[in-house]
Amino acid sequence: MSVRETILRYHLIISKLRKHPVTFNELADFLERESDFHGNTLTKAKRTIQRDFDAIRSIYNIDIRFDFRRGVYVLDPDENQEKNLRMVEALDLFNAMKVTENISGIIHFEKRRPQGTENMNGLLHAIQRRVQIEFTYSKYWENVSTQRIAEPYALKEFKNRWYLVALDHKDLRIKTFALDRLTDLEITKRKFQHPQKFDVNEYFKHCFGIITAEGEEPHDIVLSFEPTQGKYIKSLPLHESQEVLIDNEQEIRIKIKIFLTHDFLMEILSHGENVKVIEPAGLIESLITSYQNALKQY
Repeated sequence: MSVRETILRYHLIISKLRKHPVTFNELADFLERESDFHGNTLTKAKRTIQRDFDAIRSIYNIDIRFDFRRGVYVLDPDENQEKNLRMVEALDLFNAMKVTENISGIIHFEKRRPQGTENMNGLLHAIQRRVQIEFTYSKYWENVSTQRIAEPYALKEFKNRWYLVALDHKDLRIKTFALDRLTDLEITKRKFQHPQKFDVNEYFKHCFGIITAEGEEPHDIVLSFEPTQGKYIKSLPLHESQEVLIDNEQEIRIKIKIFLTHDFLMEILSHGENVKVIEPAGLIESLITSYQNALKQY
């Protein structure tokens, strides 16, 4: 069996178990049906499938265990579940593109500039080994590029873009740098001491996006959505702190706890008439000002 067929079988096993637990016979039947579709022989003996489980654990860090009480195989979630599922999603897309000969007429990709992921391996290397980096950075609102020296702490994703969280030697402040605007990356041999109190999860705990609010306290924000838009918000929460307060045919009302920043204001404005801010008053005032300024354009 080719390496491609082996990887395909791993992917299909993970995809099947992501949906629901299965018995061995159900898994074998599924692989047999997929064999016809892909033109490969994917069905294997129980011993081989068990070796597949071991390989999946080693390669993808996804554990598959047998539930003796129910007689089924299940995915065992762990603390790295988000990372593992993201790997599987990337594999889903790769596999779909691989098995489809001509995708131009059936898959429409969003046209955008590269995300700068070509520097991700180098940045991760620098973060893990705690060495300084040098790079050229270009801001959207400036026509000139600047040379930066920084201590890299973490990588953060927001709205399909990746950002570097680092201490900028220019003013010794922690900042976020968009990877798609970062070029000429150089990984130095100069070591730095990672601050003991810095934790990227705590740093962005009350943030919407990448803008932080140093010295400010987060606000309880209550939003009311019309039912259709509210279902979307329920399925794709605005923030990890989101909780549903009201859910009926008239409205879906939620509460989140975040800093009031410009990027969150832009998010609320993007929902237009489908959302109403209940509190706090400061956000309501900012929205009114934004709408009034917008009307002056017409």
